[in-house]
Amino acid sequence: MNNYKFNDQQISWSQLPGFDHLSYQILDVDREKLIVDVLFKFAANEKIALHRHVTLNHMFVIQGEHRIYSSDGRLTETRPTGRYTVSHASNEPHQEGGGDQDVIILFSIRGTSGAMYEILDAEHNVIATLGMDEFEGLYAAQKG
Repeated sequence: MNNYKFNDQQISWSQLPGFDHLSYQILDVDREKLIVDVLFKFAANEKIALHRHVTLNHMFVIQGEHRIYSSDGRLTETRPTGRYTVSHASNEPHQEGGGDQDVIILFSIRGTSGAMYEILDAEHNVIATLGMDEFEGLYAAQKG
């Protein structure tokens, strides 16, 4: 059996100001079917902003190890390359990040035209949301 390394050199990664350790490439936004498909890359040995998922997420780890941390910073789960996970909306705040290398994950976010993620401060107050409108705007900007 051959082992293959995912080559992301042809992907034009984008960053959101204020979202450290996170890059993205939006693949498609389908408002009618309420689906956003996006590649997220989380930096190795780092954590992205505290947040919660407000809608259904289907995730496939393409490269690296996807790490999930509780809001107090404890590592609660690791997902290796090739793992497919379905995550329903949750009130549980968490952080995510890469293992010893950057992790690349395909997220298929489904089921709402509104907020998809709530970004939280240390006291779990919502400080921003990302939803269909924001992803459409980012997708349009990405396409030029």
